[in-house]
Amino acid sequence: MVLAAGRGKRMRPITATTPKPLVEVLGRSLIDRVFDRLTEACVETAVVNVHYLADLVEVHVSKRRDLSVIVSDERTQLLDTGGGVVKALPHLGDEPFYHLNSDSIWIEGVSANLPSLARAWDGGRMDGLLLLAPTVGSIGYSGVGDFEMAGDGRLTRRRERTVAPFVYAGAAIFKPNVFADRPLAPFSLNRIFDELIDKGRLHGVRLEGTWLHVGTPESIRQAERTIQLSAE
Repeated sequence: MVLAAGRGKRMRPITATTPKPLVEVLGRSLIDRVFDRLTEACVETAVVNVHYLADLVEVHVSKRRDLSVIVSDERTQLLDTGGGVVKALPHLGDEPFYHLNSDSIWIEGVSANLPSLARAWDGGRMDGLLLLAPTVGSIGYSGVGDFEMAGDGRLTRRRERTVAPFVYAGAAIFKPNVFADRPLAPFSLNRIFDELIDKGRLHGVRLEGTWLHVGTPESIRQAERTIQLSAE
């Protein structure tokens, strides 16, 4: 599942006419960079939700030839990061699935991150597994982090008035039943995170390489500089 329905308000004025998933970094759209990671991980089908400037996104993703793309239409109601998955569940099957933000991009380290996430998956211990980037050193990110991670990979929320060591990098694996039997209504993925933390069923894996948080026009330039330097 690739989330591509948001308005990208912090990316204005670019997103006044271009949906955020189609914003380019070094001449390649964010969503195509996400699709590239998925195909490298041998994913064959992606479900993409659309809402803001939906026609542009739908036409763009239909051009992929190395990936079958199913569009989950949210034109009439934006369902947020959690509700969008509830609507898309009929397309996602019964097995654990990758869940990615359409602006989640990174420079790979020694090992490719999506296959590493899949290798770390253990359905007996977890219902959700998040890819986590270091709060310090991630490009374009200036927040205080999201999670602390125990030695066994279990996650807890950042404590008040502290800086957490890890930030969610916008890529995860979930069991479909985490979203089953929920009303079709807007809600944030954070609700899922908190429920799974309470059960001890949310785990994390540290990202190898460099996470590029592309949330503002300035962060596009930062990401481009970082990619160019990494290629030298």
